[in-house]
Amino acid sequence: MRGPTSLQGRLSLWLTLGAVLLWAVAAAWTAVHLRHEMDEVFDSALEEAGQRLLPLAVRDIIGREEDDSPDQGVATLREHDEYFTYVVRDAEGKVLLRSHRADLGVFPPFSGMGFADTATHRVYSDAALRGTITISVAEPLAHRWDVAREALIGLALPLTLIVPASLFGVWAAVRAAMAPIRRFRAGIEARGGGDLSPIPAEGLPSEFQPNARAVNLLLDRLRRALEAERSFTANSAHELRTPVAGALAQVQRLVVEAPDEDTRSRARQVEAALQRLARLSEKLMQLARAEGSRLQAEAPVDLAPILRMLVADMARGDGHRIELTLPDAGVMAPIDPDAFAILARNLIENAMRHGAQDATVRVSLSPDGVLCVVNAGPVVAPELLERLSGPFERGATDAQGSGLGLAIVAAIAKGTGGRLDLISPATGRADGFEAEFATNRIETK
Repeated sequence: MRGPTSLQGRLSLWLTLGAVLLWAVAAAWTAVHLRHEMDEVFDSALEEAGQRLLPLAVRDIIGREEDDSPDQGVATLREHDEYFTYVVRDAEGKVLLRSHRADLGVFPPFSGMGFADTATHRVYSDAALRGTITISVAEPLAHRWDVAREALIGLALPLTLIVPASLFGVWAAVRAAMAPIRRFRAGIEARGGGDLSPIPAEGLPSEFQPNARAVNLLLDRLRRALEAERSFTANSAHELRTPVAGALAQVQRLVVEAPDEDTRSRARQVEAALQRLARLSEKLMQLARAEGSRLQAEAPVDLAPILRMLVADMARGDGHRIELTLPDAGVMAPIDPDAFAILARNLIENAMRHGAQDATVRVSLSPDGVLCVVNAGPVVAPELLERLSGPFERGATDAQGSGLGLAIVAAIAKGTGGRLDLISPATGRADGFEAEFATNRIETK
């Protein structure tokens, strides 16, 4: 049998068992002491009964007529439990008087005043008239055992109530004492990947304070390391934009002013490479923002107008391939508008670049806050789907790209508490690729 694994369960169990053990030891000691005191009380009662009965018996015997029967039993007024029985004898041991239920077999011969034990009775003996008349009063030992057993049951009976009450009381007390620990644990569990701020540790027991400081120190070190990495990525990408733009302008001028076609062709190759570098720097900046910025909005925003403006902007280029479906009502979600725009643009660009070039890209936003982008094209293998949201991962395609689009989308989904699902073949189709982003939608009244 395995014991509880939680600290609260272990403390509750062991404290309850300790309390029950202490109660049992105290009850046993009390029972032994009570038995000793009861024996003293019973012996005192037995002795007092003998000393009270002996003068009465002597008076009764002396006042008898000579023809009276020497062995007279004392009649009882009504039937009752008789715990004390007695017998009065002369110096030769002849019975002169006895109680109505006295069994002469339980009374040993008189051997002196005081107490004596038989196998079944406790006997007190006393004498009068210089030992010519003796009395023996007997009490069954079973009576004493019955009284002791009842007293022991009275001590043990509360245990049946104390054990569950103690277990519940200790459990409630330990649970109340561990409330700060549970709050600290909940604070750790509730942290997302983008929240590395210190976890409040107020009220924690002193034994757990070092753990709290160690966790917060680790979070601080991790936050500074990630901030340094993201800052380097963002700064590098930002610093690349100006020289790349300048070089691109010079190359474009060289294309126009080239004296021959060979020079012009090489200039176009350099132009294409610089354009790829510009797109890569832009994607790196988006990735740095997705991993480092606060992506949650202070107030819920309507996603439908943002998606409508984004598609209208992309329609200036190859927008005729985009089929947009929006709900009639607004879709409110706690996501930063710029972050949602970056996410949607990357999903649509990915579908247009890597899908079938002669097919329509279907973009839809459902009333429950699910953005779905579907494009035609070959089926993507399941093992590749699992890796596509990683940085610089590309499928089996000849289209140009940086391999960062889905990584940016995955980072924004994680930072906003949303969910990104990549499906191939697309739902309801035998081919194609489908990307679904589910937001934490806010219900509107």
